[in-house]
Amino acid sequence: MASDETSSRLLPEDDTTRLRLDIAYDGTDFSGWARQPGRRTVCGEIEDKLSAIVRTPVLLTVAGRTDAGVHASGQVAHVDVPTAALPDDPSRWVRRLARFLPRDVRVTGITVAPDHFDARFSAVRRHYEYRLTTAVYGADPLRARDTVAWPKAVDLDAMQRASRSLLGLHDFAAFCKRREGATTVRELQRFDWTCEGTILTAYVSADAFCWSMVRSLVGAALAVGEGRRSVDWMTALLDERERAAAVAVAPAHGLSLVGVDYPPDEELAARNIATREMRGPITPGCCG
Repeated sequence: MASDETSSRLLPEDDTTRLRLDIAYDGTDFSGWARQPGRRTVCGEIEDKLSAIVRTPVLLTVAGRTDAGVHASGQVAHVDVPTAALPDDPSRWVRRLARFLPRDVRVTGITVAPDHFDARFSAVRRHYEYRLTTAVYGADPLRARDTVAWPKAVDLDAMQRASRSLLGLHDFAAFCKRREGATTVRELQRFDWTCEGTILTAYVSADAFCWSMVRSLVGAALAVGEGRRSVDWMTALLDERERAAAVAVAPAHGLSLVGVDYPPDEELAARNIATREMRGPITPGCCG
């Protein structure tokens, strides 16, 4: 079981302090975020090193689990640690972890979390970027680990129209690998593209994402950009209630989690409750 499935505490609540961790990593050599037996994962690396510092096992709860090969510059997690083990300034552990962690993962900030903060359930939106290049020679060697080589001509205007047609609250089942008991209803708040020379970047934001959703959205938009599919085809996928075989999943290494937004401290408790409420199916025509 992935360690972020719950916010379980290992010690009595009165004996622990919740910390917020801001995290960045190059996902190339990781088998994703979630701890997996016999595999190198981001969660596993941080939990192991932090447990050694605290001298007791700890569990991380993360804002968004990333798949193998996906990167992050704005990941957020929380952890409950023994209060007695805390230094006066928890940010001192940033420097200490930097000595222990491998070069491809960094904890960039540590702060005492406000009351009711939960890295996963308190989040109001996540922001991803997907980067690719249409250069005929492929990706620049210095960016090859986070930039997908896509040496094909694409119609950026068509991609923009197709991407923006999906904005709003919808069932994104066609773009998600289904997980038993999990909803595929999401509010897509941003999906657009920029072009700088040969570099195309997709900006994708939503209240939450289901498994493979961002890479599937990008893959579908690229099919439109290449002229293999129409804008109307992309929009019509919202009517599907199963994973669409025609939607290709874009390569993992072009994707990065770049930010997570949270409400003001006084709204955290209410947000936790709202997030835990399972979204039901959308009634046709009611949500645009």
